[in-house]
Amino acid sequence: MTDSSGVRDAFKNRCANAASTLAPCVGYFISRISFDAFTEEDSLEITLREGPWKPEVVVSLSNLHHVSVDKPPQIVGSFIDEISLVHLPKLPHPWPADAIDRVRRFDGLCELAWLRITGPVEIDAVASIVTVYTAMSDDQRPASLSMSSQMPMGLHAVRSE
Repeated sequence: MTDSSGVRDAFKNRCANAASTLAPCVGYFISRISFDAFTEEDSLEITLREGPWKPEVVVSLSNLHHVSVDKPPQIVGSFIDEISLVHLPKLPHPWPADAIDRVRRFDGLCELAWLRITGPVEIDAVASIVTVYTAMSDDQRPASLSMSSQMPMGLHAVRSE
């Protein structure tokens, strides 16, 4: 049987793994943002792309607690200056000072993951489920793998309950 600290550490470790997958995405472009607010599991999906020589990365967040997108109307695509994914633990463990204004904390609130992307467009989201998909780039595709059978190279699913 896993104790509650093991579960907490597992979620924290999954957040750290997802953060390390996202760290090399500085310099990528945000190519698509999709937001669905009125379903059973509201969701935000962000597609990051550098070009055919680097893998495309998709960040999918659901069970959203906070979403903010700051985008000037004239911007079509946006490069990423900074990207982070931070674990937000349950009470009584502290949160980073910047996160406190995002979500109201209360007893019973599950662990959360906080995604921040900055550049000309800024995205700030807090969710209890985060999945990071990394697809092969065109230059990484093995000769024997067809386009239709291509599977994600990396997957980091992070879910707090």
